[in-house]
Amino acid sequence: MSGSIASNRSTLKEFLASIATIQGDLSNITAPPFVLAEHSTVELPQYWADHLSLFVAQALEADAEKRALLILKWFLGSLRNQQYAGRKEQDSKKPLNAFLGELFLGGFHDDGIGETKLISEQVSHHPPVTACYLWNDRQGIRAEGFTQQEITFSGSVNIKQKGYAILHIDHYKEDYLIPVPNVKVKGIISGTPYPELVGNYCIVSPTALVSEIKFEGKGLLGGGSKNGFEARLYRADASSDDLYTAKGQWNGSFNIQNARTVEEIDTLNINMEKSIPITVADLSDQDPWESRKAWGGVIDALGRGDMKGTTDAKSDVETGQRQMRRDEEARGEKWQRVFYRRQTNDPLLEKLSAAGKDSFTVDPAGGIWKVDKDAIDTQKPYHGNLLPTRKVFNNQRIQRNEANGPGSGYNSPKTEQPARSERFHGESNGAVRGPDAQAGGMDKRKLEDIQVEEMLRAKYQSSSR
Repeated sequence: MSGSIASNRSTLKEFLASIATIQGDLSNITAPPFVLAEHSTVELPQYWADHLSLFVAQALEADAEKRALLILKWFLGSLRNQQYAGRKEQDSKKPLNAFLGELFLGGFHDDGIGETKLISEQVSHHPPVTACYLWNDRQGIRAEGFTQQEITFSGSVNIKQKGYAILHIDHYKEDYLIPVPNVKVKGIISGTPYPELVGNYCIVSPTALVSEIKFEGKGLLGGGSKNGFEARLYRADASSDDLYTAKGQWNGSFNIQNARTVEEIDTLNINMEKSIPITVADLSDQDPWESRKAWGGVIDALGRGDMKGTTDAKSDVETGQRQMRRDEEARGEKWQRVFYRRQTNDPLLEKLSAAGKDSFTVDPAGGIWKVDKDAIDTQKPYHGNLLPTRKVFNNQRIQRNEANGPGSGYNSPKTEQPARSERFHGESNGAVRGPDAQAGGMDKRKLEDIQVEEMLRAKYQSSSR
């Protein structure tokens, strides 16, 4: 079977017809292998900083207005690679759904700028939440944030993103509140999908400066421009008086103008901007929970166009993860994150979001996630000898944890796995249940959605055989 979307249009239409019956969140739905990219969603935070000069520029600017403008420029300049994962537009595919506990660790090195490091972790699977922390100690700049995706289908794929990021500049002791825009993926039925950002958002500074961005895109009747936007920078106490404006395409080039002098002061063509590939450890040195090692079998199979191999390798990880959630629920435990901790509130969000409340949404079910600075230097192995497939690595052999039966733990977690479990009460931590599981208070619509999900999972685990 070919791995291209265009050559699988009939199967794609059948898949779209199936998911169209689901009214709820599709973020964890099982998709056919030919629509999958060779990377996971946990890798996407790297594109906040792959244009290093844009990421650190604001830390070197003494003027507050120009700092705010540079942050707007960095934000706009990061969108293209975030949405296309650094690839060509025609190569756009769906990233793999990150599993709970999945890690992506790496860094960008530049002799002049210094080392910029990244820690990304999938801190929740139901709902899916990815948390990340980027920092450059030499330049004194750091950013942390999280995003939760909720996906629905209505002819286009609608990705509602909940969460936010905080960009901190050490020298000025400033924190900037950064939004995560919603996405609409168009062109799916034609086999040429592309992302379009939608909505209005604000970047809020601690100096009462606000950057407002309006994503317009191309309308159904041909109005607007693909990946188009307009932005303006103003003071919160004089919102009708623009200081700077920006206009263009976040997937191409845009211009920045001084609104007071009507002078064009800058142009950025993001396709000409230097993008530095992230450096990660060799696969042989990676922890089993690091993304590229964990999904290694899937990535290899996708690379050689082996759809059956893709399905088999993907199923191995996903089946193990589902059983781990059931085991945790049976033991009354929940998964312990390595680098992030959940919070009930964030004073910075409450303080800064007043100037742009509609730009920031936090789902109580997904939570607020902050990096644990004390955990940054945690050493491998991150989860003892437990593998993402629920197997354990012991005496150079990989064994499944089936001898003791479901719910009995991973070969005695007190010895085989570091003490990373916390007791909790009445929380299932997103254990996946089949339609024959205890539904409790589950309504009919939710049960029907789960039945469709189970059908798709079975279909795409068997269709390539």
